[in-house]
Formats: sequence, C-alpha cells, structure tokens
Amino acid sequence: MFQLLPGLFVPILAIHNVLRWILVISAVYAIFGAFVGWFGKKPWGKAADIAGIFFTSMMDLQVLVGLILYFFSSPIVNIAGQNFGAAMQNSNVRFYAVEHILIMILAMGVAHVGRAASHKAVDPSVKYKRAAIWFTISVILVLAAIPWARPLLPLYIF
Repeated sequence: MFQLLPGLFVPILAIHNVLRWILVISAVYAIFGAFVGWFGKKPWGKAADIAGIFFTSMMDLQVLVGLILYFFSSPIVNIAGQNFGAAMQNSNVRFYAVEHILIMILAMGVAHVGRAASHKAVDPSVKYKRAAIWFTISVILVLAAIPWARPLLPLYIF
C-alpha cells in the first residue's frame, strides 16, 4: 500500500480510538431514543432527527479516519499489500486488511439507510421503528468488527 504518513500512524490511530467512544455514545442515544419513540408511540421530534444525523455523521467521520489509516498510514495494511496471498493466511492481518474495513463501511451504509428510511416515513411510529431497526443492525456490525484485542483506551491518546 501507500504508507505516505507513517509517522502519523499513532496520532491518527489515537483519534480513531477516541472517535470510537463518541460513536458509541451517539449510537446508544440514537437507538435508545428510537426504541422509546417506537414503543412509546411518541411524535417524531427534532431531537430524534438530530440524534440520527449525529449518529450517521459520527459513522462517516470514523470511517473517514479509518480510511486515512488504511490507505496512508497503517503498517499492517502495508505488509498485507506486499504479499496479499500470504496476508490472507494470517487471521490478524486479514482482519485489518479486509474484514474490519469492509464490515465498517457496510455498517456506515446500513446507518445511512436507516436515517434515510426513517426520514422518508410519514407516520412517527414507522420513523422510529425504521431508525431503531437499521441503527441496531449497524451497531451490531460495528461490534462484530471492533478489534477487541486492542486497548479500549490506549495510553498514547495524545
């Protein structure tokens, strides 16, 4: 791969780790609000709309930072690019080179489908239901692709 920014790997990874927690908080808020609105038969309000926008925006930002890591800085992806066949034999390298990025991009797409589907619905109950279902699927995908072996709060934050 490129590895144009090798000296920035640690700070960009630290930003990616911090954004993970902002994303988790925004996801919990959006999903909780969607389920409360759906089962509580509440009217669709500005707070629900903003929660969906913030959640999808955080997904976008997290994926963008991840793509910067992937294409310009990651030593793991650089190693995989040198011999992709051998990289696929190593589960750790394969996870970062293929699985993590693909599942996270899919999760971002699912979040956007949920935002668009809830936005287009007329009935508030349907808006909340669509947001709850699609956002939950998105978060399940995110949870499946998180590198759980990495520290949750690395010491090299800044």
